[in-house]
Amino acid sequence: MKKKYFIGALLLSISLLSCKKDTTQAAPPVMPYKVVEVGKSNTTLLAEYPASLEGITDIDIRAKVDGYIEKIYVQEGQEVKKGQLLFKLETQTATQEAGAAKAKVAAAQVEVSRLKPLVDRNIISDVQLETAKANLASAKSTYQSILARINYASIKSPVNGIVGTLPLRLGSYVSSQTVEPLTRISDVSTIYAYFSVNEKQQLDIMMHAEGKTFQEKINKMPSVNLILSNGMEYEQKGKIETFSGQANSQTGSFNVRASFPNTNKLLRSGGSGTIQIPTQLQDVIIIPQNTTLEMQDKRIALIVDKDNKVKAVPIEVRPIPGGKFFVVDKGLNTNDKMLIEGVGIVTEGTPIKPELVNYNSIINPEKK
Repeated sequence: MKKKYFIGALLLSISLLSCKKDTTQAAPPVMPYKVVEVGKSNTTLLAEYPASLEGITDIDIRAKVDGYIEKIYVQEGQEVKKGQLLFKLETQTATQEAGAAKAKVAAAQVEVSRLKPLVDRNIISDVQLETAKANLASAKSTYQSILARINYASIKSPVNGIVGTLPLRLGSYVSSQTVEPLTRISDVSTIYAYFSVNEKQQLDIMMHAEGKTFQEKINKMPSVNLILSNGMEYEQKGKIETFSGQANSQTGSFNVRASFPNTNKLLRSGGSGTIQIPTQLQDVIIIPQNTTLEMQDKRIALIVDKDNKVKAVPIEVRPIPGGKFFVVDKGLNTNDKMLIEGVGIVTEGTPIKPELVNYNSIINPEKK
């Protein structure tokens, strides 16, 4: 009996030791993960706003007199100079009227010439001569009015610019009351880009701008970029010139105008693009976007506490153009050790073995 009891006790001891050994093996090992000690750097943020493009002037060309379009001297998209002939309206009727009016002027002049010596010799009264002079003035006025109508039939460009569409064709009847203009001439030597910013954006822009007064801040604002509708950046830089004096009561936005040189006439009125406004930031925390998590409406970064355990912290960020980095406005401090490896895998509270990586090698990988 004693032997059996001894064997049973031995087996029990072995079993307990085995369980204890298995329990020790079940504890997960502390894994190494790369971390970076957060620092500060400089960067440029680009705020983007959709914009519509217009020339310095976009002038509707309309007829001042009634008539049929007899000739069209330009084509759509053609570049024209100030004073260049664009259209000619039919003037046959006006020319005939001008001939008759000129004859009346001549007849009235003859009458004045005939009566003047008679008045000088007191043969007739001054009344008849004054009446004849009045008739002469009236005839001249009528004649000049008809000549003006003939001149107005030759329609010229009031500015240097580009011809727009030509909706009316030869033989179309037009007048000063015609709703649709003959065309539109756009002076595109400089292009204006119009866009809107909300109140918060307007405050952000102006608060980061140099200068004391509002106008001084506008004058000192950095040049802006124009991204064309094909995604390419326009070769010339632009300058913000004006902000509207007050916010739109319906939208709460401010209208802004930027101007761009357009010497090659590449840009045209009616086009569209995107304005990029740069903001220079000094001594800000920059982190890679892929080292953060998005949970519901919050952005999360993982840092390592003094016990080398992972801790999740909410952060407020702004994206840097290029889609790779964030500027951190709130949530991280310099010298925080932030996890840059295993993000999305390692859970909060997990102990790790941090492997420190140089901050600059993360922010400027090309300068490794």
